[in-house]
Amino acid sequence: MLAGKTVILGVTGGIAAHYMPELIGVLRQRHMVTVRVVMTEAATRLITPLTLETASGNPVAVGLFEAARRWPVAHVNLARLADIVLVAPATANTIGKVACGLADNLLTAIIMATQAPVVFAPAMNPQMWVNPIVQGNIGRLRELGYHFVEPRVGMLATGEQGMGCMAEVNVIVTRLIDMARELPTKVENR
Repeated sequence: MLAGKTVILGVTGGIAAHYMPELIGVLRQRHMVTVRVVMTEAATRLITPLTLETASGNPVAVGLFEAARRWPVAHVNLARLADIVLVAPATANTIGKVACGLADNLLTAIIMATQAPVVFAPAMNPQMWVNPIVQGNIGRLRELGYHFVEPRVGMLATGEQGMGCMAEVNVIVTRLIDMARELPTKVENR
């Protein structure tokens, strides 16, 4: 169901960014997906763009203005390429920005410009996950039609066990497969 699709993978500044080469590999090798990676500046502190470029086989876009040198009107053109936009790991910061309609970086601008379904795979500390503001932002996004792959209980960056670990790669991929079944046939210049 995913074969031939294009996933824009938005990588944000969560420690779970180190799982992205595995996720990209599964999408590319097992499911024949084209993966285009967009990173926030914070994500580049946790994993290099070169690592994700090598994994995806495509140039990685980071800054809104840097990307514009490679792709004219980068946020719009990348948004149009997407069959699905996946934000993984999705931090409380990025979820909050999208819930408020902010488009202050390349990833959030793509999310505002895309007509493709957007799915978030949250990853954060348990105290952040249960924070009423974060839960309110998630609730608002769900009401607006955004999708979520729930986090799981696991070992966190703090060394504690708790809710907030990003869903496992196979769970995320299964969700994308389910979403792809509902996608209309891609029409050029949508």
